[in-house]
Amino acid sequence: MKHCLSVVLASAIALSLFSCGGEKTTKASSAEKKTSTEKKEVITLQVYDQLANYSGEQVGWFGKILLDKFNVKLNIIPETGNTLTTRMESKNLGDIVIWGADSNDYLNAVKSGLLFDWEEEDLVKEYGPDIYANMKNAMYKNRMVSGQNKVFGIANEISPSSKERSSFMYTWDLRFDLYKQLGYPEIKNYDDLFNVLKQMKDICPKDDNGKDTYALSLFPDWDGSMVMFVKSLGTAYRGWDEFGFGYYNPEDGTYHNCLEENGPYLESLKFLNRLYREGLLDPDSQTQHFDSMAEDYKNGTAFFQIFNFMGSSLYNSDEHLAEGKGMFPVCPTSASPLVYGQSVYGANRIWSIGANTEYPELCMEIINWLCTPEGTLTLQYGPKGVTWDYDANGKTYFTDLGKKCQGSKKTQMPAEFGGTFEDGEFKMNNTTWSLDAPNPDSNGEKYNKDSWESNKKAASSTIEQDWRTWAKADSADEYMGNHKYVLAPVSTYSPTEQIDELKAKWNQVATCIKTGTWRAMYAKNDTEFKNLVESMIKEAKSYGFDECNEYQTVEALSRKNAENLLNF
Repeated sequence: MKHCLSVVLASAIALSLFSCGGEKTTKASSAEKKTSTEKKEVITLQVYDQLANYSGEQVGWFGKILLDKFNVKLNIIPETGNTLTTRMESKNLGDIVIWGADSNDYLNAVKSGLLFDWEEEDLVKEYGPDIYANMKNAMYKNRMVSGQNKVFGIANEISPSSKERSSFMYTWDLRFDLYKQLGYPEIKNYDDLFNVLKQMKDICPKDDNGKDTYALSLFPDWDGSMVMFVKSLGTAYRGWDEFGFGYYNPEDGTYHNCLEENGPYLESLKFLNRLYREGLLDPDSQTQHFDSMAEDYKNGTAFFQIFNFMGSSLYNSDEHLAEGKGMFPVCPTSASPLVYGQSVYGANRIWSIGANTEYPELCMEIINWLCTPEGTLTLQYGPKGVTWDYDANGKTYFTDLGKKCQGSKKTQMPAEFGGTFEDGEFKMNNTTWSLDAPNPDSNGEKYNKDSWESNKKAASSTIEQDWRTWAKADSADEYMGNHKYVLAPVSTYSPTEQIDELKAKWNQVATCIKTGTWRAMYAKNDTEFKNLVESMIKEAKSYGFDECNEYQTVEALSRKNAENLLNF
């Protein structure tokens, strides 16, 4: 930040000379200062992003907003292979740095001095005023997690209150038009769900493009310590939160490793293997990327998804709904999906700034804008005044174009933005405020479009009305809220940094479990499945699985203690 200190001082002196006594002056942004003094050319910031599913320049409508507002372009660098190792060795992570978790990778970067201290020379106070004023608890948590009495970032999903739950992410979306054709059979458990999905394949063997259909389509991009979808299916069914190499039960604070007999991970894996053996699992699941999976759901190739953002939000286009087709929640009666509580501290994905950036003020201004109501709504729904706006009463609504974009992301944006809504979507794949936090610019209405007064209306299609009648609810969140669920409170807990020996074992165990899980998922029969699981357990133990779980058991106690300190 010292590189432009003279410019800041010069600007401050100039402002003081022209200001009248007692009158408040308007401070120019660092981007404006650089444009008028040092840099008239567009600045390109490098964004190393562990959450991104995209590589390259942020284009389209969001790219234009950044260019107009900050005279900046973003080059997004996702985490692939040895990206982090290479950047750590070069001592340059990038300008803006986004972490998938506030644990090992992030803590290593802090320890190595590769992240900018947000309080150095009042960076956040001067250039992040909205963060400084409204996110002090999130800054406090980061100070505790970082362990250096310094703030190196803030988390995602922040709320001004911890008293409410968030909206549901695990919604068990199902092709409801096919379910209706089958006569709404009861789905109590995995067995019932399997039978329903098999019957759906019988009555709908081809997708919109004439390709074979499946119950489910997966991808490996988000696999971490375990295979993401196997782990998440267990969370959606049992209500236990992902935790190291297993699950944390929020109701009693106990830890359960993923290879526990009859536990949610192996239970889910067995269900997925059964789908595969019946030709109901997309055989490309292990090799395809997120985009290919997304296309499957857009085209009706797969009938079932536990995540709403991969199921109904992709399939329920205006065209499909007009044809009487749609995906809506149908939760097994024995399932208890997990839902997270809101948190003043935020979750665990970190926004940070690289220590070697030439533009710390500009990075801070961009992150700060994303923490404003306008920035929050823009990253979710598009440009203000173009796809959404406020009415005379301060309530949020979609414009006609915004409604079309919500119905189909392939909707063309105005010429000045270039391309479709999808082309310009926010590619950093992170959040600031929780969607279910109140928007202070909209009389407390939430950022979540599903809660907007303007969106509370009659069903937009006959199939949606059929689902509402069946579900006895007007929205997915209302339906899921009426179902039994497990609430996971969000606290100041953050994982204890692992020693190097444990990290080495952890990485070997993770590779073993992911490889073994995919192999078992593709087993040809029960005997092969059993043998592959037993082999995975034996191999994982040889790499140090038990030691990893000893560490995680202690972490569960720390998490429970942090939750007990919550003051609602």
